[in-house]
Amino acid sequence: MEAKMTMKKRYLYEALSGYAFVLPFIASISIFLIGPLIYAFIISFKEFSFLNPEASRWVGFANYIKLFSDPTFKRALLNTTLYSLGVVPTQLIIALILALIVNSNIKGKTFFRVAYYIPTVTSTVAVSVIFLYLFKADGLVNVLLAKFGIQGPAWFNDVRFALPSIMMMAIWSSVGNYMVIFLAGLQDIPSELYEAAEVDGANKFQRFFKITLPMLRPIVFFNLVMSLIGTFQVFDQAYVVSQGTGGPLDATMTVVLDIYRTGFRDFNMGYASAMAFALFVIILILTLIQRKLFKEETY
Repeated sequence: MEAKMTMKKRYLYEALSGYAFVLPFIASISIFLIGPLIYAFIISFKEFSFLNPEASRWVGFANYIKLFSDPTFKRALLNTTLYSLGVVPTQLIIALILALIVNSNIKGKTFFRVAYYIPTVTSTVAVSVIFLYLFKADGLVNVLLAKFGIQGPAWFNDVRFALPSIMMMAIWSSVGNYMVIFLAGLQDIPSELYEAAEVDGANKFQRFFKITLPMLRPIVFFNLVMSLIGTFQVFDQAYVVSQGTGGPLDATMTVVLDIYRTGFRDFNMGYASAMAFALFVIILILTLIQRKLFKEETY
């Protein structure tokens, strides 16, 4: 009997100890994540401003319906989609190529791994300022183009080139992160597979398409999802380049920048929250589509 009581006390003590360890995490995530999410979802159905929260009123789905007729939001969504279509495949292809290079037996591969990864840990604001200097009308890029007889545009001030310039900036600054993940996947592939294929007479291209790519499918899925989420959440570069305006002529207006301007410039936090949850739904749908396409390889 005493042994059972002792076991129960020990079990209770271990259970309480476990809950005590996770309590700080549960408290912090509830206060700083779950609570604000619930609150933001509630005010997305209101006409709400933090300047005068007492005057808020319930408007139902009016904020969500407004999204379909808001020209700025539709332009921001188009820009973000084009940005994602340009950045995601390009940076993943470059990242895979770089991973294959630094995974091969080349001299100084440690140096190249570090060199390719350094832009990833650099502040996006700092990178944006550097690119503003490089791509200004009399910047280094146009000076180099002039040496070949090419008249360079005013990159970030030109409606045609502003968004592609941000794409180039994003690819350069983030490709190293996906390269490292691809590199980890490449090093996890058993070397015996390549040795057996080489014995069977498979060349480099056959080994790549028959062994490397199929074995990297879970890694490709992970990088694809993370890259897509990152591109749909682009904010820093567009804000710095356009000084928060999304210009010229909304050419660099992204969904998150539009949310920021609506919530913190126009103080229409209810409508900004509706835009944020609409963006969440879009990202969720795209992620589920990708998971369906990759099927069991995602596990």
